[in-house]
Amino acid sequence: MNIPQHVAIILDGNGRWAKGKGMPRNYGHVQGAKNVENILSAAHDMGIRYVTMYAFSTENWNRPKEEVDALMNLLHGYMKTCLRTAKKNNMKCRVIGDISRLDEATQKRIHELEESSKEYDGLNFTIAINYGGRDEIVRAVKKMAADNVKPEEITEELFSSYLDTKGLPDPDLLIRTSGEMRLSNYLLWQLAYAEFYFTDIPWPAFTAKDLEDAVAYYNKRDRRFGGVKEDTDV
Repeated sequence: MNIPQHVAIILDGNGRWAKGKGMPRNYGHVQGAKNVENILSAAHDMGIRYVTMYAFSTENWNRPKEEVDALMNLLHGYMKTCLRTAKKNNMKCRVIGDISRLDEATQKRIHELEESSKEYDGLNFTIAINYGGRDEIVRAVKKMAADNVKPEEITEELFSSYLDTKGLPDPDLLIRTSGEMRLSNYLLWQLAYAEFYFTDIPWPAFTAKDLEDAVAYYNKRDRRFGGVKEDTDV
């Protein structure tokens, strides 16, 4: 089986899953956070080298304050959990997005996580927090302007080096759980040639077997990257 090098995941359906069980939305977020480690372990066992997960978008601030506060507390606590997991599994971690809006304590934990795991050479785990694809591109352009980059100097490679994902290969496969079929402002530049896999399974119920099914689907795709095969007219 051809294993994708980089898998990006939109963790959707936590609240709906909880509601279906007669539980508050935050229960779904808690269980969804617990499932992250299960899927990271499965990805590592399959030979996937990079996993990027969409934890909190720039648009998620528009949710009810009670839910946002609960998510922020959950993310703060998860940074500590992730620190232990990284050390245990030799996992390199990084956070992308504009973390300046997060509270100082959470920012401190993020920096601690990234610094302590930067030399690990196992699975590369990236967490998108207060991340939006459009926001990332705007911030990249502003940084290029601040560096006085001339228009004639701009290439795809140079532009990519100003993105949050600098140094990471573009995702080969995008997985979105819980039935929605849209990008939701996620990795707009990086997903240009990724294969998309959508499943009705909500994130808290997504298992290692479901990840295997997504990779099996990926193997059925004919990746041309805009090119044409000799035996086709398309």
